[in-house]
Amino acid sequence: MNIGQTVFSQLLDCLPMDKFRQCVDHYKGYYKVKKFSCWDQFLCMSFAQLTYRESLRDIEICLRAMQPKHYHMGIRGKVSRSTLAEAN
Repeated sequence: MNIGQTVFSQLLDCLPMDKFRQCVDHYKGYYKVKKFSCWDQFLCMSFAQLTYRESLRDIEICLRAMQPKHYHMGIRGKVSRSTLAEAN
């Protein structure tokens, strides 16, 4: 049983959260956002980049396979292809 953080969440701990929030606020990233936050989108896209995913369908399939680990990865919103497409 895993008692620590996932490797993905350990990598994200190195990122400055306050700088990310400043950028989102500066560029009004939360304009018309209801459920899928900018941070969730960033996590999904960075996960896709690190795992060499090539399409939204590929990202969705991979993340759905890891659905029980979403909380530990930091993803709070529901991940679907349409949600990712709208966020991008």
